[in-house]
Amino acid sequence: MAPLDIGVAGAGLLGRLLAWQLVRRGHRVTVFDPGGGPAPRFDGQGAAAFSAAGMLSPLAELDHSPPEIAALGWRSIALWREFVDACPAPPAFSQRGSLLLAHRSDLGAAQRVLARLAAGSTRQAEPLSVPRLAELEPGLFGPAHAWLLPDEAQIDPLAAMQALHDAAAGARWRWGCTVDRVAPGTLSVGGKDQRFDLAIDVRGTGARAELPVRGVRGETAWLHAPGHGLTRPVRLLHPRHRLYLVPRPGDIVFVGASEIESDDRSPVSLRSAVELMSAAHSVLPALAEARVLRLDRNLRPALPDNAPRIERKPGLLRINGLFRHGWLIAPALVADALEALG
Repeated sequence: MAPLDIGVAGAGLLGRLLAWQLVRRGHRVTVFDPGGGPAPRFDGQGAAAFSAAGMLSPLAELDHSPPEIAALGWRSIALWREFVDACPAPPAFSQRGSLLLAHRSDLGAAQRVLARLAAGSTRQAEPLSVPRLAELEPGLFGPAHAWLLPDEAQIDPLAAMQALHDAAAGARWRWGCTVDRVAPGTLSVGGKDQRFDLAIDVRGTGARAELPVRGVRGETAWLHAPGHGLTRPVRLLHPRHRLYLVPRPGDIVFVGASEIESDDRSPVSLRSAVELMSAAHSVLPALAEARVLRLDRNLRPALPDNAPRIERKPGLLRINGLFRHGWLIAPALVADALEALG
């Protein structure tokens, strides 16, 4: 294919993946984003990818997602590994599985979750005895039941977002530029149309004028806990949440769970903060002396069916609706979209 002049609306995860792939193929790429630069924002207004856990958990997502999402996830794990292996400054990435935990009173709920996972995949959760759990994760204490979800992975979102930006150094990044409208071959920026061979819309919730996309609020806590010892993502079956704890570089434990049908971008509520941190402490005692570095929130872009969507027309590509699966499925979605475009 001859080099194309391509305009991308949105410099979130999809926008950076696309820019990296298209620049590698020799195309001229211009990316427009309302943000002030490539660095993360934690005010509820920046890219949702910066506020994500970075869990790559195809098996666990079968609890509330169809097998198609898991299939995209397994493909994406392989694509993330390829990116990390080729990256000069690779983000932290590991594929050592994840853990599902349940307190004694929540065994019934855990069994129902495990039945859904087994029905949707040939890969099975491995039951862990208390001694085996202690061998894998000595810092965990309290859960009566545990299972290993094999082959699941994790990636550091902040480092990966920076690495993707740097890998697409040949792209032109237009920060502080809001795209008002996307049409075939056209991005309207500040009321002025800019023409391209191909216009790509990956604005997430910013695409509401063209798509029935809504925001789903998520709230998280960033805890600094030197010596916490956690080495794998952990999901705890909580009476109100599917709580997760994710170890990050720098002795950080990332805690989240909330999924609220709301476009509210205000700061984290007291209720969410207390529930998240008390539930996390119930299985990882080292968090007792952890310091709260950040309480973050953001909106995940979701379509009415909560499924991702790729739309193609001559001169136009749209990808949206990643919902809670952004880091899990984005590389495979981008690969499918580019393959469809030839």
